[in-house]
Amino acid sequence: MSTAREIEDAIRSLSPGERAKLLQHLPHLFPEFAGDQEWDRIMADERPRPALSKLLDHYEADLEAHPTSFPKVAEDDFEQSA
Repeated sequence: MSTAREIEDAIRSLSPGERAKLLQHLPHLFPEFAGDQEWDRIMADERPRPALSKLLDHYEADLEAHPTSFPKVAEDDFEQSA
């Protein structure tokens, strides 16, 4: 079994073309990196989630009743800091 460091080293040793191929396959290897595809799967799941629905209803009611009490979200709030 390879360690994470050995896997990293192997990836770094790949040619640019092979790295590009690997990059295309990462969402299949790691579904958590699939981004919108993973969110689409979650959103399409129609199983009831009463606790989540109740929580979201609560926040939606709070937002409607007190719209200025929630901070505005800007695009740069989502930028990762190194």
